[in-house]
Amino acid sequence: MLKVDGIDTYYGLGHILHSVSLTVKRGEIVCLLGRNGAGKTTTMRSIMGLTPPRRGSILFKGEPILGVKPFRISRKGIGFVPDSREVFADLSIEENLEISERRFEGRVFWDREKAYELFPALKKICSRKAGCLSGGERQMLTIARALATNPDFLLLDEPTEGLAPLVVAMLVEKIAELRSFGLTVLLAEQNQKVALGLSDRAYIIDNGAIRWHGAVGELRENEAVRKKYLLV
Repeated sequence: MLKVDGIDTYYGLGHILHSVSLTVKRGEIVCLLGRNGAGKTTTMRSIMGLTPPRRGSILFKGEPILGVKPFRISRKGIGFVPDSREVFADLSIEENLEISERRFEGRVFWDREKAYELFPALKKICSRKAGCLSGGERQMLTIARALATNPDFLLLDEPTEGLAPLVVAMLVEKIAELRSFGLTVLLAEQNQKVALGLSDRAYIIDNGAIRWHGAVGELRENEAVRKKYLLV
């Protein structure tokens, strides 16, 4: 469904991603693991067209999307949940979801009510301004907003970072549910326990390059790789 092949991404003169390649098959949850600053967010932004790579290729459902504007990539079926948890702070939860809704023929239709079914806590406070939400509530809203665009592929960048353990457990359960709706997910995470518990396969990025990839079970058994690239 997604094929990233040899991308090089820069911030100004800084060479951040070095020939990064990864694939995600339809129906999979694949995690991108790495320490803080390893290149996970830049990989997500590169796929979404927010920080376009200078070299390489990105195919989504067989179609090139490198150089395509982010709003057009969204319309092709990729939803993005950034680590910044950006919402319209002056608008209510209801209004944030309303302006994000998009209908696409042939896809499961996510509307506000369906988002509220996934996150019942949001419905109880749907009139509250987004700027007044807790970290966990804000993360639920950012995921719900991405779903409201009716994607069939979801990029999740550090969804559990900085959240309380109970909130993390709830989000893990909800992310796992997304597979039952036919969604494919690429998950960038520092939290190994969360990522490995959700994913089918894993990639490890370090200093902007992919250092290892394989099945989650293989990574759990490979303590040397985890110590080398993931321990702080």
